[in-house]
Amino acid sequence: MTEFSSLLLADTWMVVVFPLIALLLGAGIVAVIWVVLNQNSKKKCKNKLDETNRRVEEMLESAKAESRQLKKEAILEAKEQEIRHRNEFEQEMKEKRAEQQRAEARITRQEDLLVRKEEELNKKHESLEQQKAHLNEKLDEVAKQQEQVSRQHELMVQELERVAQLTKEEAKQILTDEILDETRRDCAMQVRNLEQQAKEECELNAKNIISLAIQRCASDHASETTVSVVSLPNDDMKARIIGREGRNIRAIENATGIELVIDDTPEVVILSGFDPVRREIARITLERLIQDGRIHPARIEETVEKVTKELDQQIKAAGENAMFEVGIFGIHPELIRLIGRLKYRTSYGQNVYRHSIEVSQLAGLMAQELGLDVNFAKRAGLLHDIGKAVDHEQEGTHIQLGADLAKKYKENAMIVNAIMAHHGDVEPKTIEAVLVQAADAISGARPGARRETGTNYVKRLEKLEAIASGFHGVEKSYAIQAGREVRVIVKPDQVDDAKALFLAKDIAKKIEAELEYPGQIKVNVIREFRSVEFAK
Repeated sequence: MTEFSSLLLADTWMVVVFPLIALLLGAGIVAVIWVVLNQNSKKKCKNKLDETNRRVEEMLESAKAESRQLKKEAILEAKEQEIRHRNEFEQEMKEKRAEQQRAEARITRQEDLLVRKEEELNKKHESLEQQKAHLNEKLDEVAKQQEQVSRQHELMVQELERVAQLTKEEAKQILTDEILDETRRDCAMQVRNLEQQAKEECELNAKNIISLAIQRCASDHASETTVSVVSLPNDDMKARIIGREGRNIRAIENATGIELVIDDTPEVVILSGFDPVRREIARITLERLIQDGRIHPARIEETVEKVTKELDQQIKAAGENAMFEVGIFGIHPELIRLIGRLKYRTSYGQNVYRHSIEVSQLAGLMAQELGLDVNFAKRAGLLHDIGKAVDHEQEGTHIQLGADLAKKYKENAMIVNAIMAHHGDVEPKTIEAVLVQAADAISGARPGARRETGTNYVKRLEKLEAIASGFHGVEKSYAIQAGREVRVIVKPDQVDDAKALFLAKDIAKKIEAELEYPGQIKVNVIREFRSVEFAK
């Protein structure tokens, strides 16, 4: 039992006491180590804190030093600006004082000048007053002398009336008539000389400009005319064109509005109609039907419709080509189409389409030579005969119809005036309108441009001679140079040189008012005085 107890006590000491002692020893060592480490950490922290405080103090000292430096610099800069502003202010004040002094000096000089001028004016006023008094005395003397002269003049007039046996009014009338006759004669001679000189200069300049324009506008002299005759391959084709009971020819006439004349002329069909476009449609349709060989009403209507559409396109293309050729743009599409229709319109055998292009080019060239508006002249020249595209469809002259079309499609008022004035119906408002007149005359009057029937030509010459012969004092009149000139021979005992000048003007005005003619007509009045005596 005792051994057991001792063993048990030994085991308890081994199991409980030794571990407890070991535990206590370990805790103490740890505590010692922790204390040692804590003291080292505190020392390091204290060292770092001291280092940080030292750096902060250094930074504060550096910031304070930098702040003091910036403050000094700011103060210095402020002082410099203050000094600079003070200098500028003082300089500005000096300049203003100098300017004020100069202004005061100018005012002083002006005041001195005004004082001197006032003194001079006072002296002149006194001098004028003296002269006025002297003139009043002279006027009194002149009035007395005029009274004496008037009395003497009355006595002289009475004596002259007694000697001449004429009253004052009768003598004045005779003298006035003589002076008027002499003055009229001198004026007529002066006018004739001035007109001759002006005509020579104008003709020279006009010839230069016109010849230059004609040389630069190289238009063909041979004009294209609308063909109204269709050739047939043989006479048997006439029967096929007529058709059974005339149904084919009626179909063609109804579809085109053109009359077909089939007579005894071999291998020819004549197309008769006033509308040139419809006549062209009928011609192309008939040529295609003849070439195709199938001629019946259905085929005729189909061909007419197809040809009409093609011709409309050709007309539009022709109008556009005319615009591109003369170099103008911005014309209304309907006016372009009407310009293209002029391709199938002729006037005195001249193609109106080519004539319009030529007038546009000539007017533009002359406007360029004179320094005027070239585009305006070209536009007016191209549209001047636009009324001829519809004159067979509507009532009125081509001038009025053209002006109405130009107004309808919003053309310029000056363009409308140029259209209305190109034959002299109204007064031209612009120089370009006058150039269109001249270009129209040039295009129509050049050799080969137009043709005229013999009957109309003879009638025009007879009427020209009749107009010239209808004036008082005219002995004979002759139309020469194809109606471009009329020579008038006057009676020398009834028409003197001065009256001959006015007679030429009167004849020209009457020709312009009563006669229609292309170009211009020269009126040449000839006065010849012959004194004949026989020696016996």
